[in-house]
Amino acid sequence: MTTTLEPDVRALIELALNEDIGTGDITSLATIPADRTATAVMLAKQDGVLSGMDVAESVFHTVDPSIEFEALKSNGESVSNPERIAIVRGNARNILTAERTALNFVQRLSGVATITAEYVTAIAGTKARIVDTRKTTPGMRLLQKRAVQHGGGSNHRFGLADGVLIKDNHLAAIGGAHRISDAISAARATAPHTLKIEVEVTNLDELREALDAGADIVMLDNMDTITMAEAVVIRDAHRNHALLEASGGITLSRLPEIAATGIDLISSGALTHSAPSLDISLDITLN
Repeated sequence: MTTTLEPDVRALIELALNEDIGTGDITSLATIPADRTATAVMLAKQDGVLSGMDVAESVFHTVDPSIEFEALKSNGESVSNPERIAIVRGNARNILTAERTALNFVQRLSGVATITAEYVTAIAGTKARIVDTRKTTPGMRLLQKRAVQHGGGSNHRFGLADGVLIKDNHLAAIGGAHRISDAISAARATAPHTLKIEVEVTNLDELREALDAGADIVMLDNMDTITMAEAVVIRDAHRNHALLEASGGITLSRLPEIAATGIDLISSGALTHSAPSLDISLDITLN
C-alpha cells in the first residue's frame, strides 16, 4: 500500500505519536535489543468494515521509514473475525513504539465505517442516502468523514464554509414572523451562488414556508415517521422539489420506516460521535 495523506492528517499523526511517545518508549528501549527484528500480524477480531489502513501504515513509517507494511485488506473492505488485515515487518522496538497509535486510528475509523455500513444496509432498496454531520472528534473530521464513505455513506458539508445550513438557533437569532423566508432570502442574496441553501424546520407549516422561499434542502428535525411521510407528499406537490433530510432521533431500528416515506437524506451524528471501535489487535513474533 502506497500512502499519500493530506498535510493535516500527517500533522495529526505527528501529534498523536508525540502524545504517546513523549521522551521515548522506555519499556521497549529497556527490554528489547536494538537490532532485534520482528514480524507482526494485524488481526481483525470482530466483523466489520475497514477504514484507516493507510493512516496506520503512515504511523509505522513515521516512526521508522524502513518498516514494511503489507496490507492484506483495504479501506472499505469487509472483514470477518478472525482475519489478518496486515503484516508489519521491521525493527521490533519501533514496531512496538508505533503499535498503539496505529491501532487507535484504524480501530476508531473502522468503527465509523462499520456502523455506517449497518445504516446503509438497513435502507437498501430505497432512494434514501445516509449522510454524516459535523459531530466529529476535533481534529479527526477528515478521517471520520472518509470512514463514512468507506462504509457506503455520503458526506454532508465538511465545515461552516462549505454550505448554508440555517438551523434553529439562526432562526431564533433572526426572530420575526417570517424568519425562515427572511433567512433564505438573505442567504440567497449574500452567500456564493454555487452553494445549496438548507433550512431546518420542525413542523409542516415551516416546511411550506421553506419551500415557498426556495430552499434547496429542508431538514425535518425530530419529526415522527407519519409527519415525514406527509412532508414528502407536500414537497412532491410543490413547485419546489427540494431534497428532504430526516434528522434527529435517528436509530438503526427506525431507518427502514423512515426511508420508506420517500425521504431523500437521513443524517445521523451517531455515525461519528457514537461509533464503537472495531476490535483489532497486533500480535508480534520474532524473526
